[in-house]
Amino acid sequence: MSEPAPLKGVDFAAGISLDQLADGIPVEGHFAGEPVLLVRHGSQVSAIAARCSHYGAPLEDGLAVGDTVHCPWHHASFSLGSGEALNPPALSSLPCFQVERVGNQVFVRGKRGPLPTRTPASSPSSIVIVGTGAAGSAAAEMLRREGYSGPITLVGAETGIPCDRPNLSKDFLAGSAPEEWVWLRSQEFYAQQRIDLRTNTRVTGIDVEGRKVELQGGEALPFGALLLATGAQPRRLSIPGANLGHVLTLRSVADSRALIERAKTARAAVIIGAGFIGLEVAASLRTRGLQVQVVAPDARPLERILGAELADMIRAIHESHGVVFHLGQKPVAINGTQVILSNGAALAADLVVMGTGVTPETDLAKKAGLQLDRGVSVNPYLETSAAGIFAAGDIARWPDPHTGAQIRVEHWAVAQRQGQTAARNMLGARERFDAVPFFWSAHFDVTIAYVGYAESWDRIEIDGDPKAHDCCVGYWKGDKRLATATVNRDRASLQAEAEMETA
Repeated sequence: MSEPAPLKGVDFAAGISLDQLADGIPVEGHFAGEPVLLVRHGSQVSAIAARCSHYGAPLEDGLAVGDTVHCPWHHASFSLGSGEALNPPALSSLPCFQVERVGNQVFVRGKRGPLPTRTPASSPSSIVIVGTGAAGSAAAEMLRREGYSGPITLVGAETGIPCDRPNLSKDFLAGSAPEEWVWLRSQEFYAQQRIDLRTNTRVTGIDVEGRKVELQGGEALPFGALLLATGAQPRRLSIPGANLGHVLTLRSVADSRALIERAKTARAAVIIGAGFIGLEVAASLRTRGLQVQVVAPDARPLERILGAELADMIRAIHESHGVVFHLGQKPVAINGTQVILSNGAALAADLVVMGTGVTPETDLAKKAGLQLDRGVSVNPYLETSAAGIFAAGDIARWPDPHTGAQIRVEHWAVAQRQGQTAARNMLGARERFDAVPFFWSAHFDVTIAYVGYAESWDRIEIDGDPKAHDCCVGYWKGDKRLATATVNRDRASLQAEAEMETA
């Protein structure tokens, strides 16, 4: 998803002094025409490809923690010993290189071999995954990586192959990324991995006792283990005009394409909702040259999640690019050319986007008799109340060890990481899901990274200046930091995540 990186630094084939490598500090150079990263641990040195396999971020700007290196942009991580992609959103592993030390000089000699094959602790007769989004697609890949050789069926109602959903409201919608960037893998990848990918296919029921999934049309898929990763659907307000043709929501590639097509002829857009999706859509449509107005009942955008200071920063960023806010207002009606607000104002709109949140798709779980609690309840291993049936992603409410609470979050990277953990546990791993929640949000040229989970807090501590787009914001309850948001402080975000993981 990125252009080839220009070479920089030392040619490691010619060697580098061990004294030039500070312990635990990544250093980029190159070998045989490829960017390579060296990381020193005492007298030992590891060598790995220098760019993240997700979006090509320079890992030199990231953080080395033990035998791993973490991406500065979106918090993927890789094993320094094997190059394996350990944490999404990166799904592809990186090549590692052989290192030779001669006296005080370190030389890179060549690429190491492929990852060794694995044998799972147990192998269900077949595995069905319901949902082709972040959690489902990541789970299917992980099953094969862990050595599972049985049948895998990945089934979902969406029409296209699994996509990089965060891109749909950001670069793709803004017109700065081609459509080929949207797909996580090619159709051929699923065939090569022997993953039976069934898109545009609706699951109508789960027979828990009979161990089968029922499809629309009557077909039944037997399973030895099942993962529910049904995701969520956008909400539409129940107001007059909410279902007019120019009133859109954003969840799928088809939705993003429809927005792009409308934006070609539209002049004035109204975004209903000032959450992350709504504001990212506002930025993307403004980048395309539309007049953009945002309507929301809150006094500040995103204040409930980020606090007043970052909320004011985000509003100022959008306003500096021409976005107009109507806060403390609700839409009461939509017609062919206008959105009518609760104060009587009429906003010109030939395109309306509802960014009013999502509802988790729990109907299948409910019909199957699984335990629900504002989502599908799972144990620390992401298993539901029915043995052998797991849940991950937007629908899963799990016991979070960092807050001590049952939580459900709607973050892309969390869904991918849960999918991978669920996959390993379907193969008998008994691995607790203890990842620190993480998400990122882009607003024009400013990106916010957020680690942790703070539904509420006692105080906010700010290091830096939000107005200068340079800060680290901590959200505290008592003497515990629940979450950290950063702006233009990538390494600080990684350090906060690492500290929370070990707390």
